[in-house]
Amino acid sequence: MHNMIQYAAQVKPSDRQLAVQEMEFYAFVHFTVNTYTDKEWGMGNEEPSIFNPEQFDANQWVEACKAAGMRGLILTCKHHDGFCLWPSAYTEHSVKNSPWKDGKGDIVQEVAEACRQGGIRFGIYLSPWDRHEPTYGDSPSYNAYFTNQLRELLTNYGEIFCVWFDGACGEGPNGKRQVYDWESYYALIRELQPNASISVCGPDIRWCGNEAGHCRTSEWSVVPASLRDNERIQEKSQHVDDASFARRYSSEDADLGSREVIAHERELVWYPAEVNTSIRPGWFYHASEDDKVRSLEELLHIYYGSVGGNATFLLNIPPDRRGLFHENDVARLTELGNAIRHTFSNNLAANARIQASASMEGHAAGHMIDGNPSTFWCSLEGMEQATIDVDLQRETTFDHVVLQEHIRSGQRIERFTLAYMDGETWKPLFDGTVVGYKRICRFDAVISRYIRLSITGSRWCPTISNFEVYSS
Repeated sequence: MHNMIQYAAQVKPSDRQLAVQEMEFYAFVHFTVNTYTDKEWGMGNEEPSIFNPEQFDANQWVEACKAAGMRGLILTCKHHDGFCLWPSAYTEHSVKNSPWKDGKGDIVQEVAEACRQGGIRFGIYLSPWDRHEPTYGDSPSYNAYFTNQLRELLTNYGEIFCVWFDGACGEGPNGKRQVYDWESYYALIRELQPNASISVCGPDIRWCGNEAGHCRTSEWSVVPASLRDNERIQEKSQHVDDASFARRYSSEDADLGSREVIAHERELVWYPAEVNTSIRPGWFYHASEDDKVRSLEELLHIYYGSVGGNATFLLNIPPDRRGLFHENDVARLTELGNAIRHTFSNNLAANARIQASASMEGHAAGHMIDGNPSTFWCSLEGMEQATIDVDLQRETTFDHVVLQEHIRSGQRIERFTLAYMDGETWKPLFDGTVVGYKRICRFDAVISRYIRLSITGSRWCPTISNFEVYSS
């Protein structure tokens, strides 16, 4: 078991996985003919003539995302209905046959450019399931069609940070089930966009297991390789209900990476979680949901559970028929961004004094508060417990502590507690499990000068690159 723990401690993220984790919070944008038919899943027989977002403004989307603090945007370039938001050379079922801009427009191009100009990153969603394309169900022919479309998106729109696949799969018009050639899709992405992560039905980032914004208490990024390999070959049939699919497809178990789970595994991989949900009940725009935008409290709860719980947060905002984010959504995004910025604007530990019970040479305790994510404290090898004392220099009111491991070195912390000094007595403040890329600890406000972090369980030796303290 000891060798297994040492091995687990040394599993590390790729550069592309790390880049997405550092983005923390980004947007999903579901937009297609469904926006005009008031449906969630299109049938594939919709006329392109219904797609006409006369006030479409990609810059408005990007500004709203930035107001929320998002650092990227993933666009549904083609959903299950098969309608393409770019003028694909391989189908007539696209914007080129819509009245929008007299068929001369390209939604993908405008969104990609707005993201670049706005300083956020651009990603694509391309549905493998296609209810319009006649070759769907003739597996070799459709795979060639899909790969051609993927090549268009990967070569004509600049750098892409993420290709997001779901596994939806139905029968083709010939009554046959389509078999997706995932390996060829992945190979093309690695060839043309080597820095792009392949998410959900892919090897880089996994789905958290639900679309409600629920998060695990202990979210491990280091999990059995079998989880990744099983997930990426699973497919969702239109005949399978979402609940049973979530159980089978995503391993929505509470525990994916504890010592008990990994004890008898032969291979472990870095496969971090993404939490995805929509700002409204639906994924596409419905006027009937204009008054059902999630509350600030709900969104903050999901933010703390995802970004603050070693996952990323992918929040969907559906444009309306004008081609704009609705005013209610924009207002809530701004409110959310303001709340996050307000809470995390003033790090009360920036000028603190800090000391640790033991430190590896070159990795002193001061690295936890130097503001440099590439430097970090590390305990001695084989020392799996440690105590860190922080002196804020004066009595201070605070209700948040942010911890970050140096995940380039792996994910190691299994259990920890926080305490504060009240008079001459240490009093408990927070009891947590994993840290990973980021753990945001929230608690009722206290007044103290001293904080103690006790790492009570870790793998091989814990690291911390960042220790921050805030008052909301």
